[in-house]
Amino acid sequence: LMNAAVAQDVEPARITQHCDSVSLCFSKGLGAPAGAVLAGHREFVAEAWRVRKLLGGGMRQAGVLAAAARLGLEHAEATLRRDHDNARHFAEGIQELNSPLCSVNLATVETNIVMVSIRGGWASPAELCKHLRAVSEEELAETGQAVSVLLFPWSAHTVRAVWHRDVSARDTELAKNKLEFVARKCQE
Repeated sequence: LMNAAVAQDVEPARITQHCDSVSLCFSKGLGAPAGAVLAGHREFVAEAWRVRKLLGGGMRQAGVLAAAARLGLEHAEATLRRDHDNARHFAEGIQELNSPLCSVNLATVETNIVMVSIRGGWASPAELCKHLRAVSEEELAETGQAVSVLLFPWSAHTVRAVWHRDVSARDTELAKNKLEFVARKCQE
């Protein structure tokens, strides 16, 4: 929700105005250690509260987590814009590779998510993810760096990359360089 609101430059309420209920996680992009909020009609929230208690849910000292969530919300726009910029930079790097093995549709990169199309010489998206995660002696000797990149094999021909507040511009550059290294080695 927050990534979409920042990308569209609208208030979250505008996106959710026709929803009966909304759940918002405060960890992940907003950076709180834990926590979420549920909003909806009074009866819906009351039932959710009852079921949560029935299943043993509840927290003591929740104010500390609420403070972290509040801080995340206060800085959400700047944090999420940075994530979007990093994702865009990564996608542009893939486009610049002009590799027969992978590509990105830049028009679809609007938030912190980049869907990378896999084609040609890769056995599968899982195989690419395995190579990006691994650090070889050859990589260390050639680049002087040990970089492990975690992407998710999304479908038969796609991997998904997601940015969050703990992935810096430097990390993004390293991930881009790692993908370039792996793609080059695959073509040799």
